Parts: sequence; C-alpha cells; structure tokens
Amino acid sequence: MTLCFNFASLNNAVKPEDILGMIRPKLLDTLKGYNRQQFVADMISGVIVGIVALPLAIAFGIASGVSPEKGLFTAIIAGFIISALGGSKVQIGGPTGAFIVIVYGIVQQYGINGLVVATFMAGILLIAMGLLKFGSLIKFIPHPLIVGFTTGIAVIIFSSQIKDSLGLSMGSVPADFLHKCIAFSAHIHTINPYAVVLMAATVAITQSWSRISKKIPGSLVAIILTTALVYLFPNFGGLAVETIGSKFGAIQATFPTPSWPCIDLTTIQLLIRPAFTIALLGGIESLLSAVVADGMTGGRHRSNTELVAQGVANIVSAAFGGIPATGAIARTATNIKNGGRTPIAGMVHAITLLIIVLFVGKLAAFIPMATLSGILIVVSYNMSEWRNFVGIAKSRSGDSLVLLITFVLTVLVDLTVAIEIGMIAAMLLFMTKMTRYSNVTEVSGRADDSEADHDTDALSNYTYSKAITVFEINGPLFFGAAYKFKEAVIHIEQKPKVLVIRMRNVPIIDGTGLRTLAEVETECSSQHIKLILTEVNTQSVYEELSKYRLVFRIGKANIVSTIAEGLDRAAAILDEK
Repeated sequence: MTLCFNFASLNNAVKPEDILGMIRPKLLDTLKGYNRQQFVADMISGVIVGIVALPLAIAFGIASGVSPEKGLFTAIIAGFIISALGGSKVQIGGPTGAFIVIVYGIVQQYGINGLVVATFMAGILLIAMGLLKFGSLIKFIPHPLIVGFTTGIAVIIFSSQIKDSLGLSMGSVPADFLHKCIAFSAHIHTINPYAVVLMAATVAITQSWSRISKKIPGSLVAIILTTALVYLFPNFGGLAVETIGSKFGAIQATFPTPSWPCIDLTTIQLLIRPAFTIALLGGIESLLSAVVADGMTGGRHRSNTELVAQGVANIVSAAFGGIPATGAIARTATNIKNGGRTPIAGMVHAITLLIIVLFVGKLAAFIPMATLSGILIVVSYNMSEWRNFVGIAKSRSGDSLVLLITFVLTVLVDLTVAIEIGMIAAMLLFMTKMTRYSNVTEVSGRADDSEADHDTDALSNYTYSKAITVFEINGPLFFGAAYKFKEAVIHIEQKPKVLVIRMRNVPIIDGTGLRTLAEVETECSSQHIKLILTEVNTQSVYEELSKYRLVFRIGKANIVSTIAEGLDRAAAILDEK
C-alpha cells in the first residue's frame, strides 16, 4: 500500500482564516443543545474518572522522580485545559505512564528546573505543530515503531518499581536499565516480605476488582485497603513499610504559585532534544487516544485543535511546576464507559481532583510505596501491548526489524534515540519496498494477444515506426528509483529518433526524479532525439513538471494525455524530419 502525503497544504498552514478553525475547541460545539440529562451524566462520569485519576497521578509523579503533588497538580491543571480547549469531546488529559521514562531522565540530568523548561518548550512546539497542521502527519507514524517504544517504556516502568515493590533498602535507583539490574541484584538480600505482600495484594485487587464492580476502580480499593492496614498497624508484621509520608513528607494542600521559566539560547540548545521528545510523544499519545475515543463514540476529533490544546496545557502546567501531560487512553475510555460525552466531564474530573487534594490530600501520606508500585506494575502490563509485540515480531519482515530496533534502543539507550533511529529504519525499509516495486522497462509493440486483452491500452494494439522507442515507468519516480530510470534510458543500444515515455503509472515525482528527467531530456537533445511524455494524468505530477520548467523544455505539444496521441505526435515528428 502506498501512502501519499499532501505537503502542499502546509504552504498555507498559517492563514489567518484557518487559525480560528484550528483553535476552536469542541466544547463550543457541544454546548449547543446541551441539556440537564447530559450534564448529570457528565458530572457522574467526571467524578468517577477523577477518583480513578487520583492514585495514577500520585504514582506517575513519584515514578517520574518528582513529588506526588506535582503529579496531582498536573492532572488538575492540564486535565482541565485539555478538556476545555481540546479537539475531542471526551478526551481526558493528565500525566501518563509513557512520560515516566522521559521525565525521570530529564530530572536526573537537568534537575526539576530543567524539566519545567523542557515542558514549557514542548508546549510551544505542540502549539506550533497544531498551527502548521501536523496533526494529520503524526497519524502516519508506523505502528511497529509505536508498539516498540510503548513496550520498551512498559519494561522500564516495571524495572523502576522493583525497589519499592520488594521494599529493597538501597539508595536512589539508577536511570540506566542495565545499571538498575545490577543495583537490584546487589541489594536483593534486603527484600522486605511485607512490602511484597502489599504489592501482590494491590496487583490482585486491581486486576480482579472489575468482576465485582466496574464503577469503582480496583486501584482505589487497593489503596484504601492497604493504606488502612498500614495506618492501623504502623509496624505491620514487625517491619515498617515505606509510605509517601515517610519518603516525601505530607502532600501540600495549597495550590502552587505560577512562575514563568527564563529561557535563553543556551537553555534552548541544551533542552531542545528532550523538549522535542516530550512534544512528539505527547502528540502521538493524545491523537491515538482521540482516535480510540472516536471509535468508541462514533465521533470525530479535530487533531490540530487537540495539539494546540495539549501545548497550552503543558505551558500552564510547567508554569505551576507540573510535569508533561497528554491524553490518557485508559481514563478517556473510563469516561466514555461511564456516560461522559462532552468536555464538561473532563473539566469535572479535574475539579474533583482539586477538591480531593484540598480537603483530604493529607491522608495520601499514609499510602504505602509498595501499593503505588503495584499500581504501576499493572499500568506497565496494560501498556506493554505484548500480544501486538509478539505478533509483529513473528512476522519476520521489515516491521519486525523496526519494532525490535525501537524496543531495544528504548530500553538500553534512550527514547529520543529510539524514535529517531526507528523512524529512519522505517523510512529506509519503506523506500526499499517502493524502489522494488518501481521499474522502468522498454515496451515492445510485439506482445501476445493475452496482454492486449488484459490491457486495452497495450502498446501491441498500435503500429509505429522502428525509429520510435517506448519506455514505461511504473511506480513513484522518487530518489530511490530515479537511478533505474536514468540507467535504462541512457543505455539504449540502438538510439531512436523519438523517445516516448509512458507515465500512466507514476502517482508522484520528487526533486530527484525531476532532475533525472531533466538530465534525460538534455541527453536526448544532445543526440537529436525528440522526447515525448504521455499519460501524465496525475495533476500533481504535471504541476511539478511545470514548476521545474520541464514542460517548457520538452514542449507542451510533446506532453500528451494518451499513448495514441503520443505515437501520432512521434509519427508527425518523423515526417517533419
């Protein structure tokens, strides 16, 4: 299958009349005809999703290397803005597991201030991507690449939770995967069996609670039960287990004061790569979530509006000291299943979280770290897409190579490098396939009857002079296949007086193809061979020929729409000679 991208639309991407359409949120559309019944449904769904988001926001914040309230404030601020300004009616935004690896690495290397600046810059990049209409292009990122880095992130998240899930007595966990494994093995003798019990109970409750109730999230039930156990029995089993309070202190019940980061050229150069990774991953995940939501509701999101909203949300989140945010697939699905159908539900979810933080947030200090690690283990399992991973890996094709390259680099090197190399590998494989299917052949007029029956426009249906040679190009004439065309035409054994090139199967042509065609025209002109192009039926191809002045050089009369006209034109040229 050939995918054709229309980059021409990017030339007028920032016209003033288009900007209003790109920043118009879905909220304005849904308010028309909004009724009390839908408001009640959105309120109920928003409260449920807010409760679901509570343990996840805390867990994602801690796993990212920041304090738990930063995860909560991100879910509140970014979640409200993404729903209010977004291009999806049901999208729920906030911190997600996909960002844990990136955020943790940035915090380790650049500190909290570096993370704030990178998140702020990523927000600006996301807004620019939306205004430049990149929303449709992000959708075409190869699926094996997405599965590769998603599974890699899941493995890293799982590995980062081993310390708390086993209650190991050790210092900070190294960022590098292999160093993590070495550090864990060196401290495995310090395992706390009671932490293991809490972790195992959390995983079991989270995974099985849906059989009892689908309204109340299992992760919340696990938190309540294990926290109550630790609170009532502080020396549970004779050994104290680490809690949020013992590690981070009490969760602040006050809203942070916004402050805008100072960004100079040196900072931009230092943090542009992590900022770009945050923006790219945030854009991919939010649009994937929106596509999933469309499939569940039958709706249709506005991708560029969604990117702009994600950008604004990350800028404001950074101003309040938050972490990166994007659309959350699991929470969005929970919203839909509970009746949420407008952005009001997402806004209520953020308000619910705010109320919990302000009035009962201090109780979160008693949550065991082993419980949060159990929740993140379930998150890593759910996001691993291991069935898709195994299916693609077994295909033994170019897709499996892209998958494995991206996965290995994500786990062992860096997510940014994994995406870059994975995209390059995917593009090289795609070009190799396209080159394989693109060919240039000299067409003989002496074909059998079956070919004539199969192709009513076959050359065997026509009679023409031996002084005329016909070549046909099949497939895109791009830089990967242009050399085939040049070699085939220039090395003709018996030079004709007229060279006819059929282009009926050329859907696109790039700069290298145009240059090669120009070189062929120059070569023909030097040898007094007339060049005729037939069946340039794709408007975009003809426009490219015109822009490159090939229509002028070859002659408008020598670019015709059918092979019959081309052969008649060739005969007329021979008569003139």
